[in-house]
Amino acid sequence: MRRATSPGRRRRNTLDLLYVAPERLLTPRFLDFLARLNIALFAIDEAHCVSHWGHDFRPEYQQLGVLADRFPQVPRIALTATADAQTRADILHYLKLGDARVFLASFDRPNLFYQVVEKHNAKKQLLEFIRSAYLGASGIVYCLSRKRVEDTAEWLCSNGIHALPYHAGLSHAVREANQRAFIREEGIVMVATIAFGMGIDKPDVRFVAHIDLPKSPENFYQESGRAGRDGLPTTSWLCYGLNDMVQLTQMIQSSEMADLQKQVELAKLDAMLAFCETAGCRRQHILSHFGERSQPCGHCDNCLHPPATFDATVPVQKLLSCIYRVGQRCSANHVVDVLLGRANQHVTSFGHDQLSTFGIGRELNQRALALGHPPAGGAQDH
Repeated sequence: MRRATSPGRRRRNTLDLLYVAPERLLTPRFLDFLARLNIALFAIDEAHCVSHWGHDFRPEYQQLGVLADRFPQVPRIALTATADAQTRADILHYLKLGDARVFLASFDRPNLFYQVVEKHNAKKQLLEFIRSAYLGASGIVYCLSRKRVEDTAEWLCSNGIHALPYHAGLSHAVREANQRAFIREEGIVMVATIAFGMGIDKPDVRFVAHIDLPKSPENFYQESGRAGRDGLPTTSWLCYGLNDMVQLTQMIQSSEMADLQKQVELAKLDAMLAFCETAGCRRQHILSHFGERSQPCGHCDNCLHPPATFDATVPVQKLLSCIYRVGQRCSANHVVDVLLGRANQHVTSFGHDQLSTFGIGRELNQRALALGHPPAGGAQDH
């Protein structure tokens, strides 16, 4: 098929395939133009964008139901790789596909090994990961910000890894050159924001790494799924810290999106954190998010090396009690100081050294309180 948009081909009505953004399609002028064409099919890609619960909601997608009204004789198909049950229901509703057949494939990627690590020094951890298993292999590293992309690419290059940056702040020529090199050459690691990847079909990507927490399970699934399209073993490696959660939460809350959309985005962020912190099978967890049931895979980090767990009921009760008694308005570090019994100037200036919760967490340390680690003396499996 050819993508033809020249005025001559449009006038002769000999288009084979036409790509158009929803924003443009919805203009009266473009709808009138479509009415003069002999259209065989409307294919609505990335259809999850129609739903508030989709990970890339765009209001214009909800208006594409106009195609059913203006062109009732033309078949329509909606496609997406990442839609849970609620999103699929929205697609049927807003696109007026109520009587349409639904074809649902499995979300499972059996050749993909999921590994999640706690963030200490993300760039150093990434380098160790690549050197340990994927030296000389093609891979993608996703970062939250443009600065993070450039710093990480430079760091990898300085340590002997052939890495290229990709983000929307680079010139079109640089992005095109880097993308072309990644697709055509072997052994290149592309360090990118989520601006990279759509439409990329490179089968031998051996790993996808995230050094910042993705915004949702849908984003994570879509991005990690760009690895191993040749069916050979591949790895999804995620390095996260709770600071990522704080940063993304602040970004959502300070954005200009509607309150409803903020609630949806925060719920998806919570779901992403739950994937990172689960003690169970990661494949089972991510498939469950999309409504697919499965048995433990035996092929993720948690299945191969089950994490030690412990009963945190009492430590959490102490934490919540302390948060309440300091007025629910102090920083996490301040609460930790009170729990550990640190009578520093900041704690005493508020009189919090006189609280009943002062020092009740002395059996823990600051790292344990911050990260939910078990008390000294070891962990119990539950």
